[in-house]
Amino acid sequence: MRLTQLRSFHAVATAGSFTRAAEQLHVSQPTVTTQVKMLEEHYKVELFHRTGRRVRPTEIGERLLQLSRQIFSLEADAVQLLGDVGELRSGQLRVAAVGPHHVTKMLVAFNQRYPGIKITVSTGNSQEVLDRLLDYSADVGVLAQVFRDKRFVSTPFSEHPVVIFTSTQHRFARRRTIRTSELQGEKLILRELGSTTRKALEAALKAAKVEPEVVMEIGSREIIREAVIQGVGIAAVSEVEFVPGPGLHAVRISDAQVRTYAHVVCLAERRDMRMVRTFFDVIAEQS
Repeated sequence: MRLTQLRSFHAVATAGSFTRAAEQLHVSQPTVTTQVKMLEEHYKVELFHRTGRRVRPTEIGERLLQLSRQIFSLEADAVQLLGDVGELRSGQLRVAAVGPHHVTKMLVAFNQRYPGIKITVSTGNSQEVLDRLLDYSADVGVLAQVFRDKRFVSTPFSEHPVVIFTSTQHRFARRRTIRTSELQGEKLILRELGSTTRKALEAALKAAKVEPEVVMEIGSREIIREAVIQGVGIAAVSEVEFVPGPGLHAVRISDAQVRTYAHVVCLAERRDMRMVRTFFDVIAEQS
């Protein structure tokens, strides 16, 4: 059975006339007659009682009409769904980000413009964000680094200095700024490999030929924060991610440009998808 045949049957059954059914479907009356006849002949059934120009469904026709109503109701729902998504009245945007502070401003702006879109956010380091884009578990990513890879396209959004944060008992706690050389021999807690904050700091240390004492490598911002408060060591964080609190103090590095960046990224092959393209348009207005 072809959908066109079922559509012709449904139109005739609901209109009560082959002529009115043809008008509704914007086809000729013989076309509708032929489609219904083919359906009857193929299944060897009689779908309509014909009385002059009037027709009414047979018992099997009534049962088929119940099913066709369900089918075409679901079809209408599907059209409505696709139309809403296409116009961004509904749907879902999946965002993977290196941290909540890098992405919050973007999400607020997008939500205000398209409140019907559900936004889900996952966090991880830069490599994890890229992996989620590659396996299609995220639509867009927000990274804190610049990189070149033909599989992706990216656009800059913002940049932020990296600060050193210490306990309030540390010798830097009364300072606003320090020089890179003052980190020589300092007990340093680093983020995990793949962290862009770590890469930015290590590049600055290498350029200044400064070697701190790395005492820990920790992937959790919360655990690093507690370790610093307890005096285990000092750590680096993007200034936008630093949350002041009891027992903590932040200082800037005065003689080096240690910075992280927020870049919005997607797979090159998905750049022109409506949802992704619109997100890029919105953040372009905010940057």
